[in-house]
Amino acid sequence: MTAPSAQAEQPVGDGRATRWQGHKAKRRAEMIDAAVEVIEEHGVEISVQLIAEHLALPRPVVYRHVGGRAELDALARKRILELLLAELLPALRPDGTLKEAVRGAIGTYLGWIDRHPNLHRFLGDAAPEGSDATLAGAGREVGGQLADMFAASLARFGIDSARARPMAFGMVGLVDGVVASWRADAEPELSTEQVQGILTESVLSLFEGNARSLGVPLQRDSLVADLLVAPDAAPPPEQRFG
Repeated sequence: MTAPSAQAEQPVGDGRATRWQGHKAKRRAEMIDAAVEVIEEHGVEISVQLIAEHLALPRPVVYRHVGGRAELDALARKRILELLLAELLPALRPDGTLKEAVRGAIGTYLGWIDRHPNLHRFLGDAAPEGSDATLAGAGREVGGQLADMFAASLARFGIDSARARPMAFGMVGLVDGVVASWRADAEPELSTEQVQGILTESVLSLFEGNARSLGVPLQRDSLVADLLVAPDAAPPPEQRFG
């Protein structure tokens, strides 16, 4: 008797299962994007019913792919955070002078808020404990990237890079606090440009104050690229910390 070939022993139906999984993933992504669009249009009080109407689907179909309201909120927050960081993180890459870099990064964040006020408000709403898909999660992501940049600069001047993290997160906390207070007013008295100017000056003052205390030759018109390369001669420790 002829033995069955290896090809004949392969299970059937795997292709259909893969296609079905791909279809479900695509449908789920469509529903998450629809949730974000509904938040943009209607505000933070969304519902599965609104998502279903937006997609012209029966509500049970939406439940089948995203579960209940809690899961829908979590998925929407994660997607909004991705959209925010996709704009914000590239703005943190060093370019031009320190003042230009700070003003540009702050302007990018405030510009995103101006264009997406409901998304910003939704991210700021209470989320389950431990969730990273919040404004606090965005702050941790931004603070971590800034801390890495500061650490590289401090190390090149022979300064303990452990100082970088509190400096970075202090600046992130300052920006978050000012923005939260500003956006809490139904009719803010300050314009976006005014808040950008206040935050730019405040962050630059923190940069200059910390640099002065550490003996780092930093000014607001210093080129960021120059701060990330080793200086010709680092100041001796007694001048740096004296």
